[in-house]
Amino acid sequence: MSKTDSLGQFEQLVLTAILILREDAYGVSIHSKAQELTRPRAVSLGAVYVTLDRLEDKGLVASWLSDPTPERGGRAKRCYRLEALGERALQESAVTAKRIWDVIAEVWGKEGGRRRADEIRPIQNR
Repeated sequence: MSKTDSLGQFEQLVLTAILILREDAYGVSIHSKAQELTRPRAVSLGAVYVTLDRLEDKGLVASWLSDPTPERGGRAKRCYRLEALGERALQESAVTAKRIWDVIAEVWGKEGGRRRADEIRPIQNR
């Protein structure tokens, strides 16, 4: 990933889900974790798969097929893991997000209306 590339918010979400899930990161589990992280906002399973493909094309994640299991009718799962480049990109995004949040909190504090991150509600729910 070049210096000019940056992660989109949904890419950050998917990478974070993979980070949390570790060896249990496959399409459906990544989708479930992403939904949990964005609750109450819905996450499309198709959008997760498209994003996983894009992240793999960028070299941020790697995938492989697991052994087939009887529980899946003899089918394999496509599993995902963060590559070093993906970890670095996620870390850079987190540092930038923290810097932005610190400025927002400072401005709100000066206005006497400082809010905690857990008090912020998505726009569509207001």
